[in-house]
Amino acid sequence: MRIAYLSTFYPFRGGIAQFNASLFREFEKRHEVAAFTFTRQYPDLLFPGATQYVTPSDRVDAIPAAQVLDTINPLSYFKAARALEAFKPDLLVMKFWMPFFAPSLGTVAGRLRKRGTRVVAILDNLIPHERRPGDLALIRYFLRRNDGFVAMSETVERDLKQFLPEAQYVLKPHPIYDHFGSAISSAEARAKLGLPRDKRIVLFFGFIRDYKGLDTLIRAAAHLSEEYCVVIAGEMYGDFAKYEALLDEANVRSRCKLFIRYIDDAEVPAFFSAAEVCVLPYKSATQSGIVQIAFNFDLPVIATDVGGLAEMVEDNLTGLILRTHEPQALARLIRKYFAENLREPFSRNLAQRRHSFSWAGFAEAILSLHESIVRR
Repeated sequence: MRIAYLSTFYPFRGGIAQFNASLFREFEKRHEVAAFTFTRQYPDLLFPGATQYVTPSDRVDAIPAAQVLDTINPLSYFKAARALEAFKPDLLVMKFWMPFFAPSLGTVAGRLRKRGTRVVAILDNLIPHERRPGDLALIRYFLRRNDGFVAMSETVERDLKQFLPEAQYVLKPHPIYDHFGSAISSAEARAKLGLPRDKRIVLFFGFIRDYKGLDTLIRAAAHLSEEYCVVIAGEMYGDFAKYEALLDEANVRSRCKLFIRYIDDAEVPAFFSAAEVCVLPYKSATQSGIVQIAFNFDLPVIATDVGGLAEMVEDNLTGLILRTHEPQALARLIRKYFAENLREPFSRNLAQRRHSFSWAGFAEAILSLHESIVRR
């Protein structure tokens, strides 16, 4: 089968690009695959991070992708469609995570469908975490230009059914990010990062945005003793000043270690090997790639009961689920995790579940969906 994959690839960086690279590598084992990506992914106004692109220090899987689509130049939509048509794909795969991409991806998808190519979109989110006027209309526009969908959480599945009750789809959880390599010893990891060897290390990891609840974790740290160290690692989307002020207001600087920058793939094993638990105090979510990074290192997760997080983290088996957003409740759950020595049994459970989150299984789900679309 000939598969065209239009989404974020090298030279762009971040979790979406990592996901696409892993799935591309799985597809190419059995099929002819061509990657297509953006000439411009976001205008600077919509990207508050440091850079959208890989830097010389980044360790990436440089998928050879043709840069064909400018998201804010409608003329490029038709040029991109012609480039994909020239490949003559049987299947077009795309990833959708915010309404901003609906006009560009939807236009390309619509043109290829008219020429007989089947189109499947992998849905990270449908309803955005931070809504803007016109979002719902854009989502509808995009959905109607696809043949099938992969929902990675039950929350997205429900949203999809509300928008498109007749949608043909498969529910398949986010695979484990296994391209980071193996864990290293806790002592080595802590030495690399300059972290104390005798503290209980709690990790908050990933791009920092308001909906991810870092403020809740910082306030929770005020209810933890000095034997804890909260590691905050990730690039800030916007201004970190409000969190700096909160660290002082809560008087927790002494038990927080900050790495406020983009974390390169080569550094990831150190953070997840140094930590004893990963905390996701999200205020809204559908699913999270951070959970699947943690699971790659058999690191249990404490997460709030929002979106699909409780589907990914099995309460009292692979982590703990917080039913409220109160900082004191989060602190109690963190203390419970350590007091009851839950790391070892939860890690064993994670190791036994890895096969359920394989890239091979995810790719096969897409191909089976394609077959059912063709037969319809």
